[in-house]
Amino acid sequence: MTDASGRPPAAKKRGRPARTDAGAGPGARERILTAARAEFAEHGYDKASIRGIAKGAGVDPALVHHYFGPKEQIFATAVEVAFTPALSASEAVTGGSPEGAGERLARFVLGVWEDPVTREPLLAILRSAVANETAAKVFRDLISTRLMARIAARLSGPDPRLRSELAAAQLVGTAMMRHVIKIEPLASADLEQVIAMVAPAVQRHLTGPWP
Repeated sequence: MTDASGRPPAAKKRGRPARTDAGAGPGARERILTAARAEFAEHGYDKASIRGIAKGAGVDPALVHHYFGPKEQIFATAVEVAFTPALSASEAVTGGSPEGAGERLARFVLGVWEDPVTREPLLAILRSAVANETAAKVFRDLISTRLMARIAARLSGPDPRLRSELAAAQLVGTAMMRHVIKIEPLASADLEQVIAMVAPAVQRHLTGPWP
């Protein structure tokens, strides 16, 4: 068969056309991360999917893989981005006298949980980490290498790593009881009152006498 010019028609390409660039452009990476945080928040790590993330970002699933690789990697990146405010907590320890480090750290960390903008991503991350070991490992590695190690490096007493982790346990436990489990009267207590009660314990972990 020939066309009007006498030449055979061009052969049709078979298969699904490549769409790896669908939705690509300025802001695509940020849209994917935003959609990933929403997907993990709504469905948790186990039920979240690359396809769901792609749909939320308005891109092709192949573009999600292109930027971030497998689901574990995009979760790790989303965790790090969402956790960025808390990663500066080490500055709260050294921003003044050692005697006031507990109050400064308590105020900073509990303040991060108090703000809905920073609290919601952290809650989503925590729920995923509690339910899935892969998500827990990502979260654990981030806490250990990016937060606790930085705080420990700024302490001068014995066993600085254990001290920093005990201080973090005090604050994370308080935040979970207040914002996740929502046990009263802690859930409704005034933030300043909570800080005043928790800060001395945090200070004891950071700089107090060591058994």
